[in-house]
Amino acid sequence: MSKESASSVQYTEVSQPQQPELPLRKKYAWLAIYFFFSLALTLFNKVVLGAFPFPYLLTAVHALCGTIGCFILNKRGFFTLSRLTDREDITLLFFSFLYTINIAISNVSLKLVTVPFHQVIRATTPLFAMGLNIVLYHSSYPLLTYLSLLLVCAGVGFATFGDYYFKPMGFFLTLLGAFLAALKTVVTNRIQTGRLRLSPLELLYRMSPLAFAQTMVYAYLTGEFAVIYKGLQASFYPELIDTLATEGGEPLFVFTKELGIKLALNGLIAFGLNIVSFTANKNTGALTMTVAANIKQVMTIILAIIFFNLEVNATNAFGIFLTLVGGAWYAKLELDRKQSKSPVPVVLPPPVTQKE
Repeated sequence: MSKESASSVQYTEVSQPQQPELPLRKKYAWLAIYFFFSLALTLFNKVVLGAFPFPYLLTAVHALCGTIGCFILNKRGFFTLSRLTDREDITLLFFSFLYTINIAISNVSLKLVTVPFHQVIRATTPLFAMGLNIVLYHSSYPLLTYLSLLLVCAGVGFATFGDYYFKPMGFFLTLLGAFLAALKTVVTNRIQTGRLRLSPLELLYRMSPLAFAQTMVYAYLTGEFAVIYKGLQASFYPELIDTLATEGGEPLFVFTKELGIKLALNGLIAFGLNIVSFTANKNTGALTMTVAANIKQVMTIILAIIFFNLEVNATNAFGIFLTLVGGAWYAKLELDRKQSKSPVPVVLPPPVTQKE
């Protein structure tokens, strides 16, 4: 049996043509959908992590849902897989490592710095993304774009102003995490718009299994596996609860049906967010996505005020206002820049047919 007939997935040998640029209205529509899914997942993660305090295993659940969802969509014919060379497969493997290392660095740095300090440093991600675009792809930006980004970064700093404390290693890891987040966003855009030109679904199809395997390794190394294993034992064998509760000195985690439903729903939302995020990144650009992430951070604070009665002072409120103004200014600058680069339509004369 040939390799092609034995495969259970659909491939295509046809190279993808150069796709026309998406209209600005549709780009902003994708960003709006990204905001919706991202905010929904952020708030839902807050609820889930309260009952399931295992960030790496939660990320593994997201990757598993992405793997299953993309497999089903591929079998249903929603997309086909490109045939990649060994070098391109290695590129995607390294990209998956970048994805999981970014998560690991972020989680480790949070233990060494306060949350407000972590958020302020992560707010510099658009500046790193801009620098990477300049160095790697020789991009250029007008002065006003730099000023709008500084306004957004300063706004996040004021909005999250609080107890700033960090250890030297924590400062380094948080700064490294901001750089890796920018690098991941830039590389994601390049993979989808450069030579590979992978569709969002194909990229998610190829990344999810690798991310699942790597986050499971992280979960094992950080001890999450051991805690969850004891919890599953207690769930299936209630008679062992007293014995298990006295082992290890940690609170016993008990898995319930309600928690399983929440994790499944959380994974479905994450699957939707990944599709929307990759699509928005492909259509709007890496820098715009990092700015959107900063604005989403402030929008999360606003929703926390509404739903969780979060208290903010005048400094925080000023930061929220500054970020929203900076984001709107950046969007306006990008809109003007895109419109100035739009080609003038050329009207061609009708073809002349030769008379016989």
